[in-house]
Amino acid sequence: QVHLVDSGGGAVQSGGSLRLSCTRSGDIYGSVCMAWFRQAPGKEREGVAFIDIDDSMNYKDFAKGRFTISQDNAKNSVHLQMNSLEPEDTAMYYCATDSCLNVRRGYHSPDYRAWTMIMHWGQGTQVTVSS
Repeated sequence: QVHLVDSGGGAVQSGGSLRLSCTRSGDIYGSVCMAWFRQAPGKEREGVAFIDIDDSMNYKDFAKGRFTISQDNAKNSVHLQMNSLEPEDTAMYYCATDSCLNVRRGYHSPDYRAWTMIMHWGQGTQVTVSS
């Protein structure tokens, strides 16, 4: 029903920037929230940012002041502008969408597998930052 395609990753030097994009096809009934997660080698998947039902932007601490999430009015696409990238940002980045309830739970829960509550995922786009 819902298909996400994310793109925009690449290899950059420390301090560089990338803009990730994700497009959605298919409809979601009721509330819709979109999010970005990432998974670095040897680490669990973790939230990066998401946009809540009131259009407020939410960021993990490591992303605050460096990353900006945005979406179109219909929530057909979501973007992540990443500035001041550092090697620790190296990861596979995934966009995700579901009802806002599921996105909030998947994003905020301390359960390391909470992200699996979110139903729809992009295929991932690799971000590699070298020093």
